[in-house]
Amino acid sequence: MKAEGVDAMVATSAENVTYTSGYWALSQWIRRGPQIYVLLPAADLAASEIIASTTLLDQIADQDDVWVENIRRYGYFQVDRSGARLDELDSRQAELYSLPDQGDAIEALAVAINAAGLSRSRIAIDEMGLLPGHWEKLRDKLPDAKLIPGFQLLRRVRAVKTVEEIARLRRVAEITEASIDAALAIAREGTTESELARAFHACTVSHDAFPVIGCIGFGTRAAMPNVQPSSARLKSGEVIRFDVGGRYKHYRADIARVAMLGEPDVKTTAYAHALQVGVLKALEMIKPGVKASAVFETAVEAVRREAIPHYSRSHVGHGIGVDGYDLPELTAASRDVIEEGMVLCVETPYYELGWAGLQVEDMVVVRRDGIESLMTSDGGLRVMR
Repeated sequence: MKAEGVDAMVATSAENVTYTSGYWALSQWIRRGPQIYVLLPAADLAASEIIASTTLLDQIADQDDVWVENIRRYGYFQVDRSGARLDELDSRQAELYSLPDQGDAIEALAVAINAAGLSRSRIAIDEMGLLPGHWEKLRDKLPDAKLIPGFQLLRRVRAVKTVEEIARLRRVAEITEASIDAALAIAREGTTESELARAFHACTVSHDAFPVIGCIGFGTRAAMPNVQPSSARLKSGEVIRFDVGGRYKHYRADIARVAMLGEPDVKTTAYAHALQVGVLKALEMIKPGVKASAVFETAVEAVRREAIPHYSRSHVGHGIGVDGYDLPELTAASRDVIEEGMVLCVETPYYELGWAGLQVEDMVVVRRDGIESLMTSDGGLRVMR
């Protein structure tokens, strides 16, 4: 904030609210529209506030990760109270429900900004979580403040991970790889995509993570970039493509692996190896100070040299954290520069309609002299006999 000349930031989108406060507001994550904000004054982050709907106060009381202590509520929601003595959790909820009702979300935010002495300040507002008309309404309530878009600023902040964030990302990567193994353990001729998906997600849930991405496709269906598991049955000689990942303590995984039932043919072997080499060559060059666009070029050119001369991609990866697509963006046009502490998904997908889809995607941490892989397996083609 100091570097950008910003006096305060306001998080509004689900990812930024969770990142800046530790607060995971259920309805904000499962549908568009619910308004939850976090006000962060640059001069005193301890004075940060969560502005929350009354309907979601129970989660503030019940979540260990919430580190912002100041809560401002708005809106009507009825919760009755029995005559019984309240335990610690119920007492905390009762305390939160007794806070003054600030009316609606924008009114509550404006009151918080004024109370913090920021009414004439330069404030970066995360525009992604606001509803149509909210920006204008807030501007009318704060005529002396300078409001600027803040989503990209917060996205840049999220790009470099803390030790705790990396630990969570490592754990969700481990869970995702174990879930791929659980799915492949039941892969037989006649097994359906949906059966593999159930095995995958069951393993994810058994490790206290939650399903998010579950693209699992066989044969020609594997060439669908966003394939969703169906009743299609596995046949000998077919590819199985996984592009999958769960969520653990708010943090995401995004990993891709390819297997095949039976002996692979020459094309499948060559193409799968080329895609793996593309990822490995990209990983070899990743270190602080390297341009994301150079990583893109390295990965694409490596795949072309190995076996797929026509290989073309819009990107070869991205950052990951509370959001599935954090910075940096590994594209040809990216201006991002790799920094120590970033966590990246580096990938080389290939989709050929009428044939198959293949994909390798690894998660890695950028360290001072290179990368630390979060993978326990390599991206080579797995042959299921």
